[in-house]
Parts: sequence; structure tokens; C-alpha cells
Amino acid sequence: MRLRHTVAAALGALALVVTLPTSASAATGDFSYKFVSMNGSHQSVTLHDPQSPGCITLPEVADPAASEPAFAPHNDTDVWAMVFTEPDCTGDSWTLRPHGNPATDRLKLRSVYLTDRH
Repeated sequence: MRLRHTVAAALGALALVVTLPTSASAATGDFSYKFVSMNGSHQSVTLHDPQSPGCITLPEVADPAASEPAFAPHNDTDVWAMVFTEPDCTGDSWTLRPHGNPATDRLKLRSVYLTDRH
């Protein structure tokens, strides 16, 4: 009888663990980029510990009809970053390694996909 209660308790605990939602993860470090604002001034943005894995459309340059793309991305996170020329991680892409050097101003982007795989 005692064994049956122990097995039932163990199965109940296992069921609770299996049904728990997985927690969101984030890259450790900073991903930064530059862009030209609506008034023509150069701005810099840094995303601290950005969500990973996942696609991030850069809000300042999300609308191709209203803005120039961002430029000079710097991936100083612990994960790989694939930058895209269009919103929603579409268009041409370029991969930046973890803790890499800043890219040149010629590398344009509107979105970035961060992942632990390259």
C-alpha cells in the first residue's frame, strides 16, 4: 500500500514538472546598432541581454518607406546574431559571431535573429 502511494506521488510530481511552461531565455551581453533619426541626427541603440532565440525587428527602422536602415551592428552577446536587411528577419542576411568586433557602417539592417546556433 505504501509503495502505491509513493509511486502515485512520484508520477504526480513528474506530471507537474512536465506541464510547467519553459522560461524565456535571453542572450547575455549587448547588441548595438546605429541609425539616422527623422531629424537627421545619428543615434545609437543598445539592446541589453536581448531575447534569444528569436527575431527582433528594430523599431526605429521597421518601416522601409519611412526610414533608412540601421547600420554598424555590434554583437557583444554570447550568441550568434544574423542581421537582415528587411523587417521580420527577411531579405539579405549576414551572420555576426558572439563577442565579435563592430561591423562597418556599410552593413545595413532592419532586424536581427539571435540564436545559440549558427
